[in-house]
Amino acid sequence: MRIESTDERQRLWENLLEATDENAKSKALDDAARYYCRMRGDVAGYGNGKIEELLRAADNRGSLTASEIAAILDTRELPIEVETEVRVGE
Repeated sequence: MRIESTDERQRLWENLLEATDENAKSKALDDAARYYCRMRGDVAGYGNGKIEELLRAADNRGSLTASEIAAILDTRELPIEVETEVRVGE
């Protein structure tokens, strides 16, 4: 497969390399494609999708905590965890 390299795509690919911490465009593109499929769902091997799961959970429960959202959206391509810190005074 050949993909035309425009100036806009070059900037996008450089941003993707930075965002994914990958050194190779092919690995960064693989991560981005997997992440999109996982979020979108309804394609072979990815089930219903994380976005649908998040929306169903919010609809069923009324509201979600940051920890609950992180647990749903956490993926191999973009790990998500939440830390909460409360301080009173200094």
